[in-house]
Amino acid sequence: MENNKRKIYVIGHKNPDTDSICSAIAYADIKNRTEENPIYEAKRAGQINEETLYVLKRFQMNTPGYMPNVGTRVKDMDVRKVGGVDSKISLKKAWTLMRNENVFTLPILNQNQELEGLITTNDITESYMDVYNNAALSEARTPYRNILETVDGTMIVGNEHAHFTDGKVLIAASSPEVMEQSVEQNDLVILGNRYEAQLCAIEMGASCIIVCMGVPISKTIRRLAEERECFVISSPHDTYTVARLINQSMPVKHFMTSENLVKFSIDDYTDDIKEVMAKLRHRDFPVLNKHGKYVGMVSRRNLLGIKRRQLCLVDHNEISQAVDNIESAEILEIIDHHRIGSLQTMAPVYFRNQPVGCTATILYQVYQEKNLTIEPNIAGLLCSAILSDTLMFRSPTCTAMDKAAAEKLAEIAGVKCEELASEMFAAGSNLKNKSPEEIFYQDFKKFELNKSSFGVGQITSVNEDELTEIKKELLPYMEKALGSHGESMLFFMLTDIINESTELLFYGGDSKNVVSEAFHKEPQEGEQSVILPGVVSRKKQLIPSFMTAMQQ
Repeated sequence: MENNKRKIYVIGHKNPDTDSICSAIAYADIKNRTEENPIYEAKRAGQINEETLYVLKRFQMNTPGYMPNVGTRVKDMDVRKVGGVDSKISLKKAWTLMRNENVFTLPILNQNQELEGLITTNDITESYMDVYNNAALSEARTPYRNILETVDGTMIVGNEHAHFTDGKVLIAASSPEVMEQSVEQNDLVILGNRYEAQLCAIEMGASCIIVCMGVPISKTIRRLAEERECFVISSPHDTYTVARLINQSMPVKHFMTSENLVKFSIDDYTDDIKEVMAKLRHRDFPVLNKHGKYVGMVSRRNLLGIKRRQLCLVDHNEISQAVDNIESAEILEIIDHHRIGSLQTMAPVYFRNQPVGCTATILYQVYQEKNLTIEPNIAGLLCSAILSDTLMFRSPTCTAMDKAAAEKLAEIAGVKCEELASEMFAAGSNLKNKSPEEIFYQDFKKFELNKSSFGVGQITSVNEDELTEIKKELLPYMEKALGSHGESMLFFMLTDIINESTELLFYGGDSKNVVSEAFHKEPQEGEQSVILPGVVSRKKQLIPSFMTAMQQ
């Protein structure tokens, strides 16, 4: 049986790296094994790089689903399950349904559950105001079964599945002589127990007579009606009541709105529909699923009780690095190993932040603390994340705790750290078929300080020649990309894992002076890069130096 509780999503930062993806998968595993109901699901906020794809494939794990935006959607609203109706039902039946369900709008659906139109209480009310059109019943092509249902009638002669399609409705309250002047071919005549009036209506070519008060209908009238193909209906109500009710038998199709319908998809963001709802001021709006089938109705009041997405964040706590619309979500937990950033929460959250080289190291500790067995495939993911973030223990961010965790995880996964790292980095360095944009944003993070915004991308490789080729493509692209996400400066780290150094590319604003202040190196005249021996970590070496330089 499907779990009725809401899902909680575990998600890393935009442009996810191996740690971000693997930690999301592992933390979802931890929560699902320690909570009463398994409702946690790993997600990703961006495209996965080649290194991470290799790791997921190697340890036979599925790629987390893509969630680029956590803003609330129509599916997060309280969509009311107002049942749809056929376009042939009577106005009376529609009105009764609305009163019983306490709704003001009914959706009209076809046999495939696709929306054909809408009818509101106002539409039904307005139908009664056109009292002078006595041909409305035939113009609406009213089914006789609707008439029978509305006047509580019994079909004495005729076929209840036929339709009244031609003629007007009138009441035979006068003598036969007067009726001969008013009854025309195909009219529907409402009358009482007067035999002469019944006979006259049939002889004048009426298509249907409704005999009121439930009076018996003679065999002569029945026979004559059959011969003239005139329908005969018996109703228990008096003439006034039948005349008052008759228009309620018209099908809703004749009055429904079917053109220019404003409808929403279950996946539409509520931010996008708010303005539409406010502008049009309709009472209700229909909702369709991704296949175009009707789901239910929403109104402006449903926006008040909307359920925000619930998230656990891993490997980041900067709003600029978080999934889009993070402000609309409810953050429950944060597990990270970076500096405390700009992300704010509406309520207190569980926040675990440790000065280690990788989020996966923290999660290894959580497994130990909760006495949970780590499955080999999960161990492989966590080991890979540590090797990736610490550059096989070469990064200054690497701690003894990271190394010990990676070695233990490698043992559980049945791999060797050196071999796994070599294969991962080789897979991640395969950039031949990627565009400059794909390379630039593969591992890109945005930072803010003193109202300034700058972005830093990084590529690590074991191939020095490959880095040289990438540089030729990235420098022109950085000029094009500047400001596309609000940054005033762009930097890119071409990190050589083997030689443990980085060539730092820079472009825009005061980027040249920032580099000079941060590393006390003056770029050569006309150059847009500097060589930084021993610098391999964006988090521990580059960003802190930048922050110090920019504050000064």
